[in-house]
Amino acid sequence: MNLSIKYSDKVGVVSNILCMLHCFATPFIFFSQTQTVHVGHDVPFAWQIINYFFITVSGIAVYYSAKNSTNNTVKLLIVISWSILSFLIISEGLHLMHLPEILTYLSASFLSFLHIYNLKYCTCNDEECCIHEKK
Repeated sequence: MNLSIKYSDKVGVVSNILCMLHCFATPFIFFSQTQTVHVGHDVPFAWQIINYFFITVSGIAVYYSAKNSTNNTVKLLIVISWSILSFLIISEGLHLMHLPEILTYLSASFLSFLHIYNLKYCTCNDEECCIHEKK
């Protein structure tokens, strides 16, 4: 079995949690630096690129999780929640609009929950799994 399919939900959960920790830690890291150097309101590009890395890894995990899920509702919710999370992160990075950070945390948390739910209840265990079984 392909490792990217087998572990996509686990990768998705880890990616979302690391992304949330990154977003949560950012203000504290920059605030702590203000004591030693003058730091503007702009976040360094290298720090921002981490956001896009997490979106990419999470997107790959979403693709394989949705592909391997047996529940169409979970598939749809995973894609929608990833799209919302990506929109929030990209719009903030490009300064299109600033929405409350809680929305980013909620969407990342919901996406993590969906990956865990999919892993536990909706994932095929082997390649012979039939998504649409007839009874």
